[in-house]
Amino acid sequence: MNPLFLLLFFPFFALTLSLAPAWSGADTTPAASMERKLEHIRSNGRLPHPDPTPTVFTEEEINAYLASSRARFPAGVESVNLQEDPGMVTAALKIDFDQLKAGRTAENPLLSIFTGIHDVVARAHAHGAHGKAFVAVDSVSIDKVEIPRLVLQLFVDRYLRPQYPQVGLDSEFALPARIDTGVVGSHRLTLTQS
Repeated sequence: MNPLFLLLFFPFFALTLSLAPAWSGADTTPAASMERKLEHIRSNGRLPHPDPTPTVFTEEEINAYLASSRARFPAGVESVNLQEDPGMVTAALKIDFDQLKAGRTAENPLLSIFTGIHDVVARAHAHGAHGKAFVAVDSVSIDKVEIPRLVLQLFVDRYLRPQYPQVGLDSEFALPARIDTGVVGSHRLTLTQS
């Protein structure tokens, strides 16, 4: 997983579903509720005919999970907080770009802004349909300064695509666990399996 995947939201669920261990215990915290719902999605997706009842993840559950020790981030991503509005996801991240780049350098001076530890805010349109997620990054700012799309594309091409070829500013990819649709609503994400 990488920071663009985190800020694009749907891939977060793809990675979480494949990596997170099953939750046990009677914990009633929002993070535990999120984990139980993820386990339901995983187990339901293994059925020959999954239950099509939608699973709703609240913003509170998602952010509690992201703040817990159970969330796994790539090197360089120190924190993530998501906000959902209809059709739109806003991610606030703290990123150590030097760790993220893992010693890779670029000769292009436009990429020199991607160094050190910074607060990053990204906004993207996202939805899922017919077993695929569709994500379009609208804007990214570093320390409240919006980064031009050309510079973002250079960053993606130089640092993210070599490791994650499917990543782009406009992406389409398969959803895991037989998730058919994903709807980003007001402070919630609703997933339906089929």
